[in-house]
Amino acid sequence: MTEIALNQVIQTMLNHKSIRKYKAETPPDNVIHAIVRAGQQAPFASQAYSVLLSRNSKRNPFKAPLLFTICVDYHKFEKIMEKRGWKIVTNDLTLLFFGIQDAALMAENMVVAARSLGLGSCFLGSAMFRAEKIAEEYHLPKRVFPLVQLTIGYPAEDPPPRPRYPLEFTLFEGKYPELTDEIIINAMKTMDEGYLAQDYYKNLKAKIPLEGGREEKFTYDNYSWTEHICRKWGQWYPDPKTLIEQLEKRGFHLTKKMRKLKKQ
Repeated sequence: MTEIALNQVIQTMLNHKSIRKYKAETPPDNVIHAIVRAGQQAPFASQAYSVLLSRNSKRNPFKAPLLFTICVDYHKFEKIMEKRGWKIVTNDLTLLFFGIQDAALMAENMVVAARSLGLGSCFLGSAMFRAEKIAEEYHLPKRVFPLVQLTIGYPAEDPPPRPRYPLEFTLFEGKYPELTDEIIINAMKTMDEGYLAQDYYKNLKAKIPLEGGREEKFTYDNYSWTEHICRKWGQWYPDPKTLIEQLEKRGFHLTKKMRKLKKQ
């Protein structure tokens, strides 16, 4: 196990942390190209992705020197199919699932590559809810959907890696186990104590407000990851309408009505 732990690739992955403070220095083109090429070598179904780049640090989140937007892209694949005399007949939900896999795996490879070159990064998962605005900014054709964004640059901070669930709550061999109270509480304790030890939410001043008349019982001394993530998914996005609308505007049709209109 010691030999594996010293493996440089694994150590780079285990040392991952989100970086939100960057130096002003912009990585050179050869570094940028190396990161994107490493991203391309991720496993894929059909390379259904494209990558957008902004070097506008004044506008980029966290004033990062680089902002990458990784998109699910079937526009250019349709162009290839036209050259071969084909048209896509596969439903858009299936295409999106495969495209999301392609784009997400590429993004992860880019993060690891950047880290190995001394850069830091931060995932921004809300791009999909701003897909149409991003499309306007980058003049995206239909059938290109912004999935996730990455800020990348030389770190101006060095936070510790964030906690993860214990393996017994993650790796299930043979069958999915009965999750006992002991297993669940231990998993929660691992995450919460780990984040509290780093004063993560206190430093970010990041506490999600309660809705629906719930009484606030937490301070930054005991507000941690499990309460944070429960507030997020217990209060946000109960209706998929917003996301479906963004997909429809980008040319991906999931509803029967829009699929019929597309065929007309």
